[in-house]
Amino acid sequence: METGTRTYEIRTYGCQMNVHDSERLSGLLESAGYVRAGDGEPDVVVFNTCAVRENADNRLYGNLGHLRPVKDARPGMQIAVGGCLAQKDRDTIVRRAPWVDVVFGTHNIGSLPALLERSRVLDEAQVEIEESLVTFPSTLPTRRESPYAAWVSISVGCNNTCTFCIVPSLRGKEKDRRPGEVLAEVEALVAEGVLEITLLGQNVNAYGSGFGALSQAPDDVRSMASGKQSAFAGLLRACGDVAGLERVRFTSPHPKDFTDDVIAAMAETPNVMPSLHMPLQSGSDAVLRAMRRSYRQERYLGIIEKVRAAIPDAAITTDIIVGFPGETEADFEQTLHVVREARFASAFTFQYSKRPGTPAATMDGQLPKKVVQERYERLIALQEEISWAENRKQLGRTLEVLVAEGEGRKDDATRRLSGRAADNRLVHFKAPDEPVRPGDMVTVEVTYAAPHHLVADKPAVGVRRTSAGDSWERRQGGGDAGRSGVSLGMPSIGRPGREPVSAPGCSTRP
Repeated sequence: METGTRTYEIRTYGCQMNVHDSERLSGLLESAGYVRAGDGEPDVVVFNTCAVRENADNRLYGNLGHLRPVKDARPGMQIAVGGCLAQKDRDTIVRRAPWVDVVFGTHNIGSLPALLERSRVLDEAQVEIEESLVTFPSTLPTRRESPYAAWVSISVGCNNTCTFCIVPSLRGKEKDRRPGEVLAEVEALVAEGVLEITLLGQNVNAYGSGFGALSQAPDDVRSMASGKQSAFAGLLRACGDVAGLERVRFTSPHPKDFTDDVIAAMAETPNVMPSLHMPLQSGSDAVLRAMRRSYRQERYLGIIEKVRAAIPDAAITTDIIVGFPGETEADFEQTLHVVREARFASAFTFQYSKRPGTPAATMDGQLPKKVVQERYERLIALQEEISWAENRKQLGRTLEVLVAEGEGRKDDATRRLSGRAADNRLVHFKAPDEPVRPGDMVTVEVTYAAPHHLVADKPAVGVRRTSAGDSWERRQGGGDAGRSGVSLGMPSIGRPGREPVSAPGCSTRP
């Protein structure tokens, strides 16, 4: 057995909920004395898995297979598997990959350090899967990946029954945090220098339903929902009262719970950003019915119209599934119609893939790959055209950009920096003459538009140093220099990237 400080590495797959869970896993391990691995092989590798794609298990076992000879050559090395696939497959993982030391589920991530130690002492695999939430994850230690932007979970689980989604069976029914706990976390983050927070939940705008009937809810929940507004709208407005918090976002909402009071709260709360990720999934009423999505095309487009009336500059993004079982050419044309009408700034698009254990996996009308691919290509082409046209409308506009870390892969070659505008568009801009740090704000004029980003190559209009930039600078002194940052915005658009990939709110992933 190796002695001294043990190192760890976490490999994350899936949605933003998983990304945030991995921050907690890092916090737990570092609280237990582990340190993040550098260039060498880690002593502990943790896979935080996703079950949203048909071949998720094949990817996991392929990666575990690659690690087996490494583990055989390094006595004392441990491998842990957690997340949705672990919750789903349980003992199957150890049977198929007996060199795995720990398997834990979505409800007990706080058990990881103890399970690793128990496996080490007993020299046998430890499998611990809970059927319901043990501890609300936000109470666990967290190692935040970004000093300037942060996730804040307001709920876990989902009460919906979408036929393509396995999340409710793996994450459980919705459980909400008390408003005071959420706001206390937000205020603590701002005190540490964070400027932007993203409220996170599988169905984020259903917040409040986890407490049951409003008349029976805790006092602070009923107070948040005063004046006939929803608890979520009240929470957005309360975030507007947090001094020093400059940007508030949320993901992912569900159209069925998206009420007029939420639109009003977005429009009337200055630090709630003019961006909205609103999953569509399909524009066909027949397909939406088969998906068990409790809204129809008219309702969806009505929400978009109201948002644009209240927030004219809002950038609206979406999720779309192509090739759901039984989807006809006429159904698909309805999806294209909604895309033309809604004029999304971007879309996260998927070809339908079976999820074992979901009703859709056994539905009649599973479509041939060739048909799905052809429709997918048409959707991509249309959305690219619209995204480019919408981005060209930004030419000549002056935008305040929150400087980011790790978002511009070509920044070194182009001598640019990158960041997010208020509406969450990605902006690559000419580096100012004065020093600029991730977390600072830079005001720039847009000079070029591409489908997926904007460019500002004129000299910066202004630079504002921030407490978030100070926090980033302090972190560099703490040995974290050079670490990749984490975008808290929407994922890459167009064709999905190679795994691992993060995506917004997994309750709506195909």
